[in-house]
Amino acid sequence: MSTSLDAPAPAPQVTTLACPHCGAPLALKAQGWAESVVCASCGSVMDATQGALRILQAFDQAVTLTPAIPLGTRGTWRGAPWEVVGCQQVTITVDDIPYSWREYVGFNPYRGFLYLSEYQGHWNVIEKLRRQPVLTEGGHPVATLDGRPFRHFQSAIARTTAALGEFPWQLRVGDSVTVADYVAPPHILSAEGTGNELTWSLGTYTPPEVIATAFALPTPLRRPEGVFANQPNPHAEGARRALRRMGVALLLLALLFGVQQGTAARTVAHTQRFQVTPAGQVAGADGNTVVTPPFTLDGRTSTVELALDTDLDNTWLFFDLTLINEATGATRTVGREVSYYRGTDSDGSWSEGSRDDRVRIGRVPPGRYFLRLAVDGDESRVTAEPVTYDVALTVRRDVPALAPYLLALLALVLPALVPAMRSSAFEGRRWAESDHAPEPSGGDDDDE
Repeated sequence: MSTSLDAPAPAPQVTTLACPHCGAPLALKAQGWAESVVCASCGSVMDATQGALRILQAFDQAVTLTPAIPLGTRGTWRGAPWEVVGCQQVTITVDDIPYSWREYVGFNPYRGFLYLSEYQGHWNVIEKLRRQPVLTEGGHPVATLDGRPFRHFQSAIARTTAALGEFPWQLRVGDSVTVADYVAPPHILSAEGTGNELTWSLGTYTPPEVIATAFALPTPLRRPEGVFANQPNPHAEGARRALRRMGVALLLLALLFGVQQGTAARTVAHTQRFQVTPAGQVAGADGNTVVTPPFTLDGRTSTVELALDTDLDNTWLFFDLTLINEATGATRTVGREVSYYRGTDSDGSWSEGSRDDRVRIGRVPPGRYFLRLAVDGDESRVTAEPVTYDVALTVRRDVPALAPYLLALLALVLPALVPAMRSSAFEGRRWAESDHAPEPSGGDDDDE
């Protein structure tokens, strides 16, 4: 990207003239190139295109503008030497609050002018464009340059509120232009309009330490404050990497889950039915305990599912299920409550709970097992007429469990969400300063 006019010029010369308003000496570095010059002693603005200086605006107060890069500072940018010859302060007003930034003019007699801008420590190196972007209007206008879309950020009226040095245009303090900025970090595309004339420029976000090094400044430049319109998102690449890794890991997890689902045997190892009273008494048994006949869990170590299917109605039963290895006596115990309630009210029929339940016991080795069930019920449901509920018990071997996959899913998603949330928060701070800031939540606070 060129940052100059690339026109040949004679060797650099310094011409000293007197300010026609206050008589102070003016050392012109860009005579023959500059169109305006501002006297530091009285602030008057002069036309520098005719050899002899002609007053465009007369002032009687010394310029108080203090550039971060002093006029006369020489530096090197992209292998070419430049000298800072001008600085102007530009101000916009948003919601009655003024916001000012500074624009710098660098000069090289063989290359023309180099433009820099600075706002609250955020710097851009600016190229004046000869080509025109393509504008697309809509809810969020877009300007496309060289195939790259730039989203509209802000439009405002900008006024020159202070100036010092030489400028390659007819500058007047107080002049205003309509500006519109479009961003595609690290670039910003800006349009300045006066009447029917529209000029475009392209800025590239540049860290202040790079500017300070280029111009060999003795002290560091101001550290950036806040988030600037085209400031690169420092979290964006980390978020993209995390999301890519998460995507690959999720794909592998999905493949593993699919393989396990496709190869799981889901073999029924035992089924049994029995009746239970509301108090938990098992019909045909001594008390509230059922012991199944032995059954075989063959194949490899796998998950065992215990399924309970009942016809409960407006009550609950609690089951203690203990799986016992017949050879070793090793036990695995789980507790499950099955409850189901229904009725009607002013809104119609309702129900809650479920008559059925499933529980899985992980990593059960093959072998001979039996199951002991201890049942507890609702004593308040005991009535004069005997009531029993049917309970069907089914034992299945090699039924895939979802819990490990859900835990793995959380372990993969949460680490990727952190950089994504940081990136999103950075973008939120960026666009909060634009014309397209999100609307605040809540109702209308306007007074009636």
